[in-house]
Amino acid sequence: MGDKLAFYDMDRTITVHPTYARFLLWMALRNAPWRLLLLPVSVLAAIAYVLRLVSRDELKQINQRLLLGGLRVALLADPMAAHADHVFDTNIRPGALDRIAADRAEGYRIVIATASYRLYVEAIARRLGIDDVIATDLHVSRGTVQARIAGHNCYGPHKAQMIAEWLAEHRLDPAACHIRCYSDHVSDVPMLELADEAFVTNAHMPMRIVARAQGWPELDWPAGPAAPRGVAYQGEPR
Repeated sequence: MGDKLAFYDMDRTITVHPTYARFLLWMALRNAPWRLLLLPVSVLAAIAYVLRLVSRDELKQINQRLLLGGLRVALLADPMAAHADHVFDTNIRPGALDRIAADRAEGYRIVIATASYRLYVEAIARRLGIDDVIATDLHVSRGTVQARIAGHNCYGPHKAQMIAEWLAEHRLDPAACHIRCYSDHVSDVPMLELADEAFVTNAHMPMRIVARAQGWPELDWPAGPAAPRGVAYQGEPR
């Protein structure tokens, strides 16, 4: 067996709650509270998505444009660090931390693969001691992060494609690797199908139905209390 790799979805797999909308609100409250007045427009965009008038990618970009606008790259380090601290303290499943630690002890290289934006995921990953992130990227122009997805939203089949591209970039032959994958959501079936060992975590019923048909183990990690500071935290001392 060659390299050992463990790919983890993030939202509702490692975290208790989804992070994207919470990130937008967290940033808006701190940077431009007046943008919260635009939330009714965001609701209309969500209805348009349900009616299939806009795509998932378009919905994400609309919400980012409404609640964040453009973000200066030079000013992002501190708010991304503060947001990551908040997520680590309030929104991480202790069971996920235990599983990541167990995989690492077995020699697995841990990779987060998520549809959430790299913009804020990398800081969270560092708190978890994870260096490798596959995520949705955003265009940057003239020092400003734009509300425009660069490449693909790392979701569904595109996530599996981006994992394959990551493997190629790192000169890793999947046939020579032992791969574990973890996810809560049925959209990640293409990713789970890449794995030698697929695990369904904290899943909704459609995912559980697929897991039982495929014979994939089901793991349930309760929300529990926030992780103690200093346990798995890899950020700056505090």
